[in-house]
Amino acid sequence: MEQPQIIQLPKIQDPRGNLTFIQNGNTIPFDIKRVFWIYDVPGGEIRGGHALKTQHEIIISLSGSFDVVITLPNGQNQKFTLNRSYFGLYIPANHWRHMENFSTNAVSLHLCNDAFDENDYSRDLNAYLNQ
Repeated sequence: MEQPQIIQLPKIQDPRGNLTFIQNGNTIPFDIKRVFWIYDVPGGEIRGGHALKTQHEIIISLSGSFDVVITLPNGQNQKFTLNRSYFGLYIPANHWRHMENFSTNAVSLHLCNDAFDENDYSRDLNAYLNQ
């Protein structure tokens, strides 16, 4: 997968409540090395604002909703609204992203293919656009 895109995760429906799962090797395009989540985002705040040079990431809304805005190297934006826990947004390496429009009690889950490395982050949008 070369472009950011929504991937559908397995959804097991049951009258008692639904279940969605992730397994290395068959539900997502990489093995998970790091997991983190973002929550309690105050109204109007923006999270992210960076590109990862080599890491791939999947973002899932576990609760509530928010928008993920991808800025492509040519400066064009793509907006993805995440509001279902059985959809994930796959973001390949070298794609600028930020998150906005968090609903009350929104929780975003982030799955990455590598451990945190500050050197992998591009945090200057102008430099990213001029690469």
